[in-house]
Amino acid sequence: MSADQMSIGEMLAATVPMARTLNLEFRETAPDRAVVALPDQSDYHNHVGGPHAGAMFTLGESASGAIVLAAFGAELSRAVPLAVSAEIAYKKLAMGPVTATATLGRPVADVIAELDAGERPEFPVAIEIRREDGAVTGEMTVVWTLRPNG
Repeated sequence: MSADQMSIGEMLAATVPMARTLNLEFRETAPDRAVVALPDQSDYHNHVGGPHAGAMFTLGESASGAIVLAAFGAELSRAVPLAVSAEIAYKKLAMGPVTATATLGRPVADVIAELDAGERPEFPVAIEIRREDGAVTGEMTVVWTLRPNG
C-alpha cells in the first residue's frame, strides 16, 4: 500500500513506533477532530492497574498528530509538522481502555495563510482523555508548528 492509499492511522502506525507498540486504534481522523483509543493492556499499566501516565501522554500526542496530518497533510511537500511543546493534566484515575479526542485550536485557513506568507505558524491542539464511562481523566495541549522546508 502506498502512502497515498494509507489512512492517517495506518501511516502513523507505520512511521511512529510508539503508536504501533501501544496498539493505538485510530478511530476518527478528520481536520476538525481526531479520536484515538488505547486498549486496556496490562503491559502498560501503572502501579494502581490503570494505563501508565506515559502511555496516556503518547495517546494524547498521537491524537494531536493525527489531527495535524488530517488538517495539513496537503502541505507536507513544503512544510514539516513538529510538536513544539506539550502539557498534560491528569484529572481522575483512568482504568480500562481510554480514548483521546483532539480538536484543532486555530482555523486551518489561518495557519496556511501564515505558511503562505513565509512564516512558521504555531497552533494548539486540545485533547481530552476519557475512560469508558465518559469521565475526563486527562486534559492535554500540544502546540505544533509547520516548519517550512528549505
